[in-house]
Amino acid sequence: MINHKDTNTTKGHKSVSFVSPAALWFNASSSMSDPLLLWRDEFPILQHTTYLISNSLGAMPRAVPGALAAYAHAWATRGVRAWESNRVPAAECGPGNDRRTPHSELRTSHLEDGWWEMPIAVGDMVAPLIGASPGEVSMHQNVTLASAMVLSCFDFRPPRNRIVLNELEFPSVRYVYQALRDSGAELVVVPSDDGIRVPTGRMIEAIDERTLLVPFSHVLYRSACIQDVAAITAGAHRMGAYVVLDTYHSAGVLPLDVQGLAVDFAVGGVLKWLCGGPGAAFLYVRPDLGAHLKPRLAGWQAHRRPFAFEGEMDLREDAWRFLTGTPQVPALYAARPGLEIINKVGVANIRAKSVCQTSLLVELARERGWRVNSPLDAAERRELRFAYRPSPAAVTGNRLGHEALDVGVLFSHAQNAAIAENHEGGVAVARSTAYIEPSFALVPAGP
Repeated sequence: MINHKDTNTTKGHKSVSFVSPAALWFNASSSMSDPLLLWRDEFPILQHTTYLISNSLGAMPRAVPGALAAYAHAWATRGVRAWESNRVPAAECGPGNDRRTPHSELRTSHLEDGWWEMPIAVGDMVAPLIGASPGEVSMHQNVTLASAMVLSCFDFRPPRNRIVLNELEFPSVRYVYQALRDSGAELVVVPSDDGIRVPTGRMIEAIDERTLLVPFSHVLYRSACIQDVAAITAGAHRMGAYVVLDTYHSAGVLPLDVQGLAVDFAVGGVLKWLCGGPGAAFLYVRPDLGAHLKPRLAGWQAHRRPFAFEGEMDLREDAWRFLTGTPQVPALYAARPGLEIINKVGVANIRAKSVCQTSLLVELARERGWRVNSPLDAAERRELRFAYRPSPAAVTGNRLGHEALDVGVLFSHAQNAAIAENHEGGVAVARSTAYIEPSFALVPAGP
């Protein structure tokens, strides 16, 4: 039912053409019409839950317990030697690896690099999802710290001390930039007229010869609006400014080529759409730029000779240059299975299904008169936000929220009332903003 042929869309990314979205629903249970359904068994929670909250935490892959067992096994049996590379069979990594599924080859992923190498080894699994090369992505604890690493490379003295960002950026990252006012930075916040998008032209017009950094999200978290990476990056470069692209809501689910787009920095995390759990974010730095930057946050993993314990820093010239101290090893183990799955499935296939299913939901929502708080054009939309006003009786005592849990639906809570719908039962189940990402991990559970 899905036509995977690429068509030209907004500059900087691609979308797909597709048949009538309503027709897709009747074939959603067929793995012949939808090969992504073959991967459902890799996510245990989907056996009993309709999962509509990957915007907050992605569903856990079945292989994660085995991955964490591999971590514990390495620590228990190798001790301090676990920091060194040791290639061992997955069967020796502890319980959880004896399950057989159509994708049981994923169980063999626990062939270990040493703990010391993991921030770059796991970064190499992220790299193809964003259009980077091996050795260009480093792993960090969260995007706030990854962004702070970028900021530590610069001075914010006039005349080039401006940071241009829009008002719809995620708060945690905005807080980091706001704190730089005490160091001389001037923030220029570009407003939105509708809370859904910030016009690309308005964003570019705000960038001038005083601008040092332009941090912006590929996909706006409030509305799922896709921003024009190519145009904004080109506009920043014309003025001599650097771009910091936040890919948290696009990496792995929207085609992206940081090299082709000449992005200077890119940050993101595996917590959400990459199904990797908390504690693992990533940082890409354009290689020809990175070799000349001197990050103030760099720690001993960034040193050319870390185990010489020298008194002065001697920075490496590759992605290791942007690492700090001891890495978050358990989180990196947990991140691997999700990254393996996304790489195997393919970003283009996930995007194709997302377009079809969000289009279906837009069609159904508009038939019911619900307000859609996301772009209606699929080429401009990543996931989906609905707004719906249920009857007063339905929300008394948060009854809708409890009913949602009773029928096995998880969704995101926010201040504005909204809706997700369980199509099998025809039940309105959400009392808050419903972040809908209908990819292979989010086909509704059976009745």
